[in-house]
Amino acid sequence: MNSHDWERFGEDIRRTIQDAVEYGNYDRLNQTITNTVNQATDWVARNVNNVKNQQTAYRPQGFAGRNRELFGVKSSSKVMAILFIIFGYTVGGFMALLTLIGILGTIFTGELIAAIVYAVIMLPMTIGFLFMAYKGSTLLTRINRFNKYIKEIGAAEFCNISDMAARVQKSEKFVVKDVEKMINKGWFKQGHLDRQKTCLIVTNQMYEQYKQLEHQRDLQRKEEEQRLNAAQRQAESRQGLSPEVQKVIEQGDAYVKKIRECNDAIPGEEISAKIYNLEMVVDKIFDRVEQNPALVSDIRKLMEYYLPTTVKLLEAYAEMDAQPIGGENIQTAKREIEATLDTLNTAFEKLLDSLFQHAAWDVSSDISVLNTMLAQEGLKGDGLKK
Repeated sequence: MNSHDWERFGEDIRRTIQDAVEYGNYDRLNQTITNTVNQATDWVARNVNNVKNQQTAYRPQGFAGRNRELFGVKSSSKVMAILFIIFGYTVGGFMALLTLIGILGTIFTGELIAAIVYAVIMLPMTIGFLFMAYKGSTLLTRINRFNKYIKEIGAAEFCNISDMAARVQKSEKFVVKDVEKMINKGWFKQGHLDRQKTCLIVTNQMYEQYKQLEHQRDLQRKEEEQRLNAAQRQAESRQGLSPEVQKVIEQGDAYVKKIRECNDAIPGEEISAKIYNLEMVVDKIFDRVEQNPALVSDIRKLMEYYLPTTVKLLEAYAEMDAQPIGGENIQTAKREIEATLDTLNTAFEKLLDSLFQHAAWDVSSDISVLNTMLAQEGLKGDGLKK
C-alpha cells in the first residue's frame, strides 16, 4: 500500500462519515471502515512477512556468510575422517585378530615358516589399517578443535592465541602449530599469524592494517636506534673536550632543538624555510666549535643573547600564528619577526664564515709555500727544468 492508497482510503472514510452525518444514512459507514481496516491490516501483514523473508535471506550473508568466506573445511574431510576411523579400526582389528590366530596356530603346529609369512604379510597390513584409523581420529579431532577456534573468534577479525588455547585446553605452543597447519590447509582462508605468533588475524583487511602498523613501528625503532647510535658517537667524540666546551655544545644542541620545534609548530612555507636555514647554520656553528674548541670564546655573544632572543621571537611567532583571528597588531608583529629572521640568517652565516677564518689563513699559507717550492724547483708554469 503506497501513499496514494492511504489517501484514497482516508478520503473514502471521510466522505462516508460526512454522508452519514448529513443524510442520516449509516448503512455504508460500517462496511467502508471495515473494508479499509482489513486492507490496511493485510498490507501490514504482507510487509511484516517481507521483512522476515529479507532478514531470513540476509542471515546466511551475515555471520554465517562471513564464516563461509573466512573459514572452511571440506565436507569430504569430515566424511573421510569418519570412514578412516570406522574402516581402519574395523578391518585393522579384524586383521590383527586373524594375524594373531594365524601366528599362534602355525607356532603350535610347528610351521615356523608359515608364522613368519603371517608376520611379514599380515602384520604390515594390520599396522596400515590401524594407522589409517589413527589418521582419521587425528583429522576428526583437529576439525573439532577448528570449530572451537571459530566459536572463540566469533565476529572478531583477530583472536589471541592464549584465548584459543584456553578454549581447547591446550598449550599456546601447540595451538600455534595447530593453527599454522590449518592455515596451510586453507581452513583459515584469509588467516595469518602475527610476527610474534601471539595472535591469529582472520581477514586480509585487518592483516594489511597490521602490516602497516608493524612497518611504522619498524621505522620508529630504526629511527630510535639511529638516534641512540648518533648520540653515543657524539658522546664519544666529546670525551676529550673540556667541561666548559661540552656544556656550551650541549646548550647549543638544546637551542637547535627548540628552533626545530618552533619550525614544526609554524605551518607557513616561506617562514619555515627561513627557520630551517637558521637551524642548519646554528648547528654548523656548534659543529665547528666542537672541531676546534679554541673558538668557544668567539660565540659567547651568540650563546648569551642572540640565540635566547631568537628562540623567544620564534615562540612568540608560533603563539601569534596559532590565533584563530589575526588582527593588525598580530600581522605587524609577524612581519617584523620575519624580517628579523632574514637579518639573523645573514648575521649567523657571517659568524660561521668567521669561524673558518683561521683555517682559510692556514690554507692560503700552505698554498703560498707550495707555489714557492714549485717555483724553486722549476716545476711551476714555464719555469720547468729541462
